[in-house]
Amino acid sequence: MSSDNNITESESLYRDIDKMPTRQILEHINDEDQKIVPIVRSVIPAIEKLVEEVVVKMRKGGRLFYIGAGTSGRLGIVDASEIPPTYGLNHGFVIGLIAGGDGAIRKAVEKAEDNEELGWNDLQAYGIDRTDAVVGIAASGRTPYVIGALKRARKKNILTACITSNPNTELEKHADIPIVAVTGPEFVTGSTRMKAGTAQKLILNMLTTAVMIKLGRVKGNKMVHMQLTNQKLIERGIKMIVEELGIDSEKARNLLLLHGSVNKALAAMSEK
Repeated sequence: MSSDNNITESESLYRDIDKMPTRQILEHINDEDQKIVPIVRSVIPAIEKLVEEVVVKMRKGGRLFYIGAGTSGRLGIVDASEIPPTYGLNHGFVIGLIAGGDGAIRKAVEKAEDNEELGWNDLQAYGIDRTDAVVGIAASGRTPYVIGALKRARKKNILTACITSNPNTELEKHADIPIVAVTGPEFVTGSTRMKAGTAQKLILNMLTTAVMIKLGRVKGNKMVHMQLTNQKLIERGIKMIVEELGIDSEKARNLLLLHGSVNKALAAMSEK
């Protein structure tokens, strides 16, 4: 494969980083990180298209799947796991899958990402069908586990998308909506958990946040469907109700704990 479409493996722009003082290492990493935001900005049209397609599917009960290996898989799982507590959406509507299974979240599973069949098998375990959407995440765009999953999904007329940092890859060929954020060489050659991983995280944040807003899981600018899983979130919910209804904190607390969410509390009061 030519270096033209394998940018994530290209030589770092920095030499002898092992001899740099700590401050210089940190400043150069930060220099590289600052390049990411405009790169992600440039792929917003593709993210927008994916958001709109996913919203249509989820309104009809469809699900959003992420599938990846290594860092890419972990980032998808992190994003998926944050949706229920943040937006009150039931587990099982945004699902993250990683090559090697849940054990690979903490410890790499050798060769799991090299098998083209495993990705599709993992999706099939969830009964994936045409009502769903699947996003393959792979910085290199060459991961067989992810490519195999998208290839088979697309043949089944399931909406496919990808997030990658290399152009013109095999993965991109199997994505209805390719999101290609070319982040360039890494500070440590080939360490795609750095810039490529940061771009993936930004894109995933944008995707699910926009989808949740469009699905009505946000009111104004507040997470009114959030789960009350700790005291901080209870206090946040009380503040939302106080601001919305103009009542004192004690009444707001009682309403919140009675109904279990800000949204349900506000809805109950609007019916009176």
